[in-house]
Amino acid sequence: MNPNIEEVLLAEPRGFCAGVDRAIEIVERALAKFGAPIYVRHEIVHNTYVVNELKAKGAIFIEELSDVPPGATLVFSAHGVSKAVEQEARDRGFEIFDATCPLVTKVHVEVAKLAKEGYEFIMIGHKGHPEVEGTMGQLSSGIHLVEDVADVATVSPLQTEKLAVVTQTTLSVDDAAEIAAAVRARFPRVREPKQQDICYATQNRQDAVKIMSPQVDLVIVVGSPTSSNSNRLRELAQRLGTESYMVDSADELKAEWFEGKGRVGLTAGASAPEVLVREVIDRVRAFGAVSVRKMDGIEETIKFPLPKGLKLDDIPPPGHIS
Repeated sequence: MNPNIEEVLLAEPRGFCAGVDRAIEIVERALAKFGAPIYVRHEIVHNTYVVNELKAKGAIFIEELSDVPPGATLVFSAHGVSKAVEQEARDRGFEIFDATCPLVTKVHVEVAKLAKEGYEFIMIGHKGHPEVEGTMGQLSSGIHLVEDVADVATVSPLQTEKLAVVTQTTLSVDDAAEIAAAVRARFPRVREPKQQDICYATQNRQDAVKIMSPQVDLVIVVGSPTSSNSNRLRELAQRLGTESYMVDSADELKAEWFEGKGRVGLTAGASAPEVLVREVIDRVRAFGAVSVRKMDGIEETIKFPLPKGLKLDDIPPPGHIS
């Protein structure tokens, strides 16, 4: 027990974004319309709780399309897929619903448009992340990945007259800006997106942590280890000088983290449901927290439309994960 925890400060906004809400709803509505099983390529979003809840409802998560039986219904995850995966899925004759976040799709559209004009690309992102694989897979060549400033010095485009930069949507805003500055310094004529690629939800959650961190002694981020944007929130708090930990569930909290901590900040990545935040609050109360206060912050009202075929009134509303 730790009677020293005076207050838990809740970041605002936190948790689910519009793209995650939409992706989960696509799987739930597909299950309601077509029945189980529904196949999903890759984790629909990077959160263990969400994936397990959907598995229990009849979703089967796969990595290889060869694991999907003929005639099945297939959902692409929120991270997007390469042209090769998309074509293979069509060739195999699956009923396809694309849960790619519209903000990721925006990047894909920009890449396709500029590639037709002869552009090569520098992509700022993390190697192996499914969103990066999907975006780089929009082209067969001419897109070069940089993960940090050092990579910028070694990247070798075939030409620099027509060069554009794109970004993974879930990066650290500050890290991406630093890498983009290095790209500009080396390639002064590089074309940048009209609006930055990093999504509004990633930006808003990072901004909230920047406001919260100086006010607290400890930051807890609710998110799964595979979640890029959740990892960035923990790193950001740490960089701002506040001890921080990321947990997949309340069970991972350790009492010793809270010793001597008068005020605790709590946030959640864009793929982490609010139910997990509530469970963390309950556990921190058990450790001795006296009160919980929600910070002022941006209220997110954006909603993305569902794909055709899942908007029908005769589909019962899903028991949505929240």
